Amino acid sequence: MDLIFDISGFARDEEELGSSKRDVLKYLKIIGVDTRFISYTSNKIYINNLRFSKFSRTREATFKRKYPEIEVIRNKLFQKICAKSSKHLALEAKPNSRILMPEDNYLVWLLMEPYTRKYGVELVFNGDYDLIVNPLILDDRVNNIFEGIFKGEGLKFVKRENEIYPLANVSLEWINSFLEMDGREPVEAENKDELANSFSEFLDDVAPQYRDNVVSAAEFIREKSVSRL
Repeated sequence: MDLIFDISGFARDEEELGSSKRDVLKYLKIIGVDTRFISYTSNKIYINNLRFSKFSRTREATFKRKYPEIEVIRNKLFQKICAKSSKHLALEAKPNSRILMPEDNYLVWLLMEPYTRKYGVELVFNGDYDLIVNPLILDDRVNNIFEGIFKGEGLKFVKRENEIYPLANVSLEWINSFLEMDGREPVEAENKDELANSFSEFLDDVAPQYRDNVVSAAEFIREKSVSRL
């Protein structure tokens, strides 16, 4: 059931709230939405996790009466991307840290924005920082592995201690499908190695789930290699 709140107190708070980010988030909290599981922008609010956010249709209707200009996005693919991303961020993001963000990466911003409330982090684009976002996507992660193998260099372990990887488990297909649905331009993979890309295209046809398996195998080998040191 939706939260039952004191009507007189609610009305008084509602009258005092404006359209700033702080006020919008405060209003969401008043009506029972857990803002740790939504991503805020000035004209759209994206639901990261429908169950944990408690952003029911009833609460959405209440919110829209106060802020009709802000769209609420209930995109199931985005929620899947958030679930994939959280597996890395839960381990890599550190409470109250300053995190250096990449320029012009809308999806990374959406994924990181809730962590300002979950972990109290500060997202910055310049100056001092504790951690830096590496926007490596799953396709590049896999192709980097293939490239190292084909060139006889072995597995490439590029992960650095002060980096976090919100997109490392998210495929280019998912990323571009979401961006297209959101009316944004698609992006391209970074790794341009011809042999690695050709092999990935071949595997796409015969084993569509291969990327997760390749990454799992590489992580297993890495862990075994580290344990022997």
